[in-house]
Amino acid sequence: MKVAVMQPYFYPYGGYFRLIAAVDLFILFDCVQFPRRGRVHRTEVPDGAGGRRWLTLPLAKQPQTTRIDHLAFAPGARGEFDARLAGVPALCGSPPQGVDGIAAALGGPMDDPAGFVIANIAATARALGIATPFARSSDFTIGEEVRQAERIAAIAVQAGATTYVNASGGRGLYEADFFAGRGLALEFMAPYDGPFFTLLADLWTHPLEAIAADAARAVTEPA
Repeated sequence: MKVAVMQPYFYPYGGYFRLIAAVDLFILFDCVQFPRRGRVHRTEVPDGAGGRRWLTLPLAKQPQTTRIDHLAFAPGARGEFDARLAGVPALCGSPPQGVDGIAAALGGPMDDPAGFVIANIAATARALGIATPFARSSDFTIGEEVRQAERIAAIAVQAGATTYVNASGGRGLYEADFFAGRGLALEFMAPYDGPFFTLLADLWTHPLEAIAADAARAVTEPA
């Protein structure tokens, strides 16, 4: 069984969904410290001048050591986020055919940020025809002292994986021998060569079939 373990990203680039499509179980790595400069809570959208800007979820101020699954929204987050969405011209108007479920996820309950982000990932996967099931790493029993690659391997083993698949950028981080020593083969995705880097806006402005076809181009390579 092929498993990927990745942090939940808010509308990441198209390669993230290729990775989801390439595995038998996709585990959202939410049991680690929230990376404030990462993409858990934000996505890039067109800025109207040919560039990009960040669309960010309104989070409450919390300690730097806060885990992803312990994040909280700021008071009034729903209204604030709706105003931020309204400021993205590409998202104005009714959602195109096939994107209704994604629009519903964007407008869904904002109880906790990790759950909200994961709900939007799942809605996007469904819209793209990806049937891979999801799990959250915080639901696995892994001691806090187990960290970094060891933690990922432990989660994959506990999930019953035989192969761990990582994004192409992980080639400089993970070694096949390390995973082999834990009973896991290691594979990487081929580098992303698609056009979808502002995925949220792309879902409104490109044919859904084109984005689904891009996600289906899920090619893995041995370590």
